[in-house]
Amino acid sequence: MSAQPTPPARTFRTSPGSTVIGYSIFASRWLQAPLYLGLIIAQAIYVVVFMIELWHLMEEVFIQGHISEAEIMLAVLGLIDVVMIANLLIMVIIGGYETFVSRINVDGHPDQPEWLSHVNANVLKVKLAMAIIGISSIHLLKTFIEVGDIAGGRAGGEDTGENYTSERVFWQVVIHCVFILSALALALIDRMSYHRVSAHEVHDGVPVAYPASTSDTIAELEQKLAEARRSLETERR
Repeated sequence: MSAQPTPPARTFRTSPGSTVIGYSIFASRWLQAPLYLGLIIAQAIYVVVFMIELWHLMEEVFIQGHISEAEIMLAVLGLIDVVMIANLLIMVIIGGYETFVSRINVDGHPDQPEWLSHVNANVLKVKLAMAIIGISSIHLLKTFIEVGDIAGGRAGGEDTGENYTSERVFWQVVIHCVFILSALALALIDRMSYHRVSAHEVHDGVPVAYPASTSDTIAELEQKLAEARRSLETERR
């Protein structure tokens, strides 16, 4: 069996000046901590916005009693939109802090997110792209509900008062498709980078070890098979 290659040793400059500069640059990552704290405040604001929108919906349904099915659907889509943006904030806060600032010691915690154990910059970008696609889908669905019959001359947006045109809807669809293509490109790049790593490198926090080639794998299997045959013949004797 062929031995796994050892990772190359890293070399460092040992001068005091380079050490101080290096540690200063490394410590500068903590400048991002207030940014993530600010996003937590933004998360709290979205909670308030969600409760206000939910209260308005309940007021129109139970107190005023006159609300159409389309208006209910638009209100619910608005609530879903707020929730998905909040999910996006959570991924940015936790994933960004874990990736760029410091590790979060939640190993073994029952509420630890599944994706946190293997988060890195590539995984975070793909997840953010998927979240943006979800948010864009909600906005596009709201537009489709509101537009009405544009081809028949109606401008749409009767429930919200917004004026929709065919060109505006077209560009919303184009932008949504661009988001999808961008997410596919990010996922493809992540997959390509995964299959091109060296045997001693680490991907998603897990050491990657591939055989040198397919022929080496076949040779190892043949060697194991020969050893098994010899052991079987020895036992029979």
